[in-house]
Amino acid sequence: MTGIMDTVEMPKLPENQKSFAGIPEAIFLEEIDSFMSQPENEENCEKVLQRLDEQHSKYRFMAYNLEARKRKLKSQIPDLQRSLEMIDVLRKETEERETQFLLSDQVFIKTIVPPTKTVCLWLGASVMLEYPLDEAEVLLKQNMTSAISNLKTVEHDQDFLRDQITTTEVNMARVYNWGVKKRQAAVKAAGGASTSS
Repeated sequence: MTGIMDTVEMPKLPENQKSFAGIPEAIFLEEIDSFMSQPENEENCEKVLQRLDEQHSKYRFMAYNLEARKRKLKSQIPDLQRSLEMIDVLRKETEERETQFLLSDQVFIKTIVPPTKTVCLWLGASVMLEYPLDEAEVLLKQNMTSAISNLKTVEHDQDFLRDQITTTEVNMARVYNWGVKKRQAAVKAAGGASTSS
């Protein structure tokens, strides 16, 4: 399967975008004093930390959803691969074959499968269609390519999102430390003023 993964290229990102899912970029706060003196921050450490925590929670939620999507795609790709392999087996069959298939959970039934030139594929939403083997192979290969491409975009977005989470956590630490220094300076100034009186 790794050979197939290498042949499918990740799609190009839309212009001026850094993620496929439209994840907003976290801006690193280089000048914390100038950032905290902006009117929307009003030098209110708690309000800024609350906004950053909300942003961090949104990023974590996005990470959870991307991980679920990645798991689904990673399970879908081997299923598609097995379906393609089965088409090859069916194409080579010239005689009837005795086999077992799953009837329900842990219940198998023996049957005889005659040579065939068609196969039924689940398309989703409880829809199954019969395809000639060649058309089924084309459809499965398209689905495989699409799944691999989607997996690569999800992995790219996960990497991007990890960077945004880290940047937000660093920003939260820097704002918190800024608040601690402000409080310490206020205590020191208040302490210095009371001793001089």
